[in-house]
Amino acid sequence: MRHRIAVIGGGPAGLTFARVLHRHDHPVTVLERDPAPDARPPGGTLDLHEGLGQLALGKAGLLAEFQALSRPEGQAMRILDTDGTVLRDWQSHPGDQANPEIDRGQLRDLLLGPLDVQWGRGVTEVVPGTRDGVLVRFADGRQETFDLVIGADGAWSRVRPAISSATPHYTGVTLVETSLDDVDTRHPDLARLIGDGSVAVYGVNRALVAQRNSGGHVKVYAQFRAPLDRHMGLNRRAGMDTGLDLADVEAVRSSLLALFDGWAAPVLDLLRHGTAFVHRPLYVLPVSHTWAHVPGVTLLGDAAHLMPPLGAGANLAMLEGAELAESVAAAPGPGDLDEAVRAFEEQMWARAGRWAKITAAGLERLVNPDPTAALALFDEVQPS
Repeated sequence: MRHRIAVIGGGPAGLTFARVLHRHDHPVTVLERDPAPDARPPGGTLDLHEGLGQLALGKAGLLAEFQALSRPEGQAMRILDTDGTVLRDWQSHPGDQANPEIDRGQLRDLLLGPLDVQWGRGVTEVVPGTRDGVLVRFADGRQETFDLVIGADGAWSRVRPAISSATPHYTGVTLVETSLDDVDTRHPDLARLIGDGSVAVYGVNRALVAQRNSGGHVKVYAQFRAPLDRHMGLNRRAGMDTGLDLADVEAVRSSLLALFDGWAAPVLDLLRHGTAFVHRPLYVLPVSHTWAHVPGVTLLGDAAHLMPPLGAGANLAMLEGAELAESVAAAPGPGDLDEAVRAFEEQMWARAGRWAKITAAGLERLVNPDPTAALALFDEVQPS
């Protein structure tokens, strides 16, 4: 029996689910609100862990292709003091496949493969328990019904309200992201500073992190603690003028340079040479987010357990997608399908809850009044 299944969202969770289900010759409808794969920048780089994201790719039959694309050298990590002194310098080792990096865009294209994604299908509402199944309403006024709807549509999920009243809350930390292009040619000193992977500098309640992507592209993240209503331009959309227009690149740059005043000149060059700036306040769901099981609807990834971006979220999302797809493929009838989803949720909640606690504690230590707390955290997790 073939179940009518829709996955809402074309990120790592939804695409991994669909790709594994496709491998089991089970049809699945992927609905993505973006009008095309390249409609917006895909984001930075991800480190995929052997027992999480890489395990999911193995279930999808894509591990060898991932290894050909990934960058094991991207596991290198350097930590500097605010005066530029090198405090730690962890180098990658040849053949180390524990946490190799891959650009989000490359991962997306790898997962897309033969999948038939319906682009430009924004969802407005999901209604479980109708006579014909789970009703999905779209922004264009159309609607369809399915036996199972999987919300893999991120932090501000349109599927989540069908089964949970939880909403993301602000962590107290925001990121401002900028980029450097062709860094090895245009900024060779910064290329040497960053190395093959990442460089991070931790100060009092603030940090600067730069991370290599492929092709000489570098993402730079300024991180700091501040009340939400004091963030640069954040409430302009609500009619509250905070005095700084995020579209004014030089004004944002000057504000950030003032925030990190006194830090070493080479470190501040990461901001001086950045291009456009993107404002990203960090939100999370409650650490132990669960819900009363609702037949026909479930969640994956950030829609289920939004947590600080410390390397776990995408990995968990992909493994969840792969595991749920295998369970669904093995469920012959409607009752079996519901029991498979119920069992999956119990497993997901337990694992995600552990990681949510770890990442919440990690964020507290990384953006902390005492910068040595960040250094101590890296000493704990980096190989000796």
